[in-house]
Amino acid sequence: MYFLTTEKSPMSLGDLKRLIKTGEGTYLEFKRTISDPLKIARELCAFANTKGGMLLIGVDDNKTVTGVDSFDEEQFDLAEAIALCEPDLDYTIETVETGLKEVVVVKVEESAVKPVIVNFNGKKHGYERERDKSVRLSREKTHIMKQKGSLNGIRFRYGPNEQRLFSYLNEYGKISAQEYSNLIDVSEGASSRILVDLVSIGVLKLYTHQDRQYFMLTNQVF
Repeated sequence: MYFLTTEKSPMSLGDLKRLIKTGEGTYLEFKRTISDPLKIARELCAFANTKGGMLLIGVDDNKTVTGVDSFDEEQFDLAEAIALCEPDLDYTIETVETGLKEVVVVKVEESAVKPVIVNFNGKKHGYERERDKSVRLSREKTHIMKQKGSLNGIRFRYGPNEQRLFSYLNEYGKISAQEYSNLIDVSEGASSRILVDLVSIGVLKLYTHQDRQYFMLTNQVF
């Protein structure tokens, strides 16, 4: 474990309150205090895997500024949460005085190397932001992040399996990895790899609908 450095935020208390008024979302998360470093690690990881964001410690879910007595009382658990994230996060920590207490502002930049994962007791999972939630990355999303920026070895192949895929998409518009595995009679893992490769080279796109993930042609609109 290591000690964290912090600085006084350029935000005034009024600036902070205006920010809080916008509510939690893709780039903003509130925590009254750090009760579980693992949960905090998931939030920070999700910001790094999406477009970055800010974690405000000392703010309730109902937007009430509760504050913490001092950064020192949160430092140990926050340091533990940051240490669970791999690779290292690009972050800064600031404090905003709220009278006798303060709000801790953790700013996380989008990671240049994805996916960032949380490594807890040997279990490794990535997370991303979806609206105001941090959700676990699917196998497909994880592979897509790994392949982005490094497309070496990925080639477009138009064989019987791809032909059946495009015919299906032209008729139905979307397909899941499980549906594709049934369509071409291979394992779901094998069908997922084909779909992920097609996403990586821009032929398909991946989206979530009603907690299920589907693939569709990039020029289609759901």
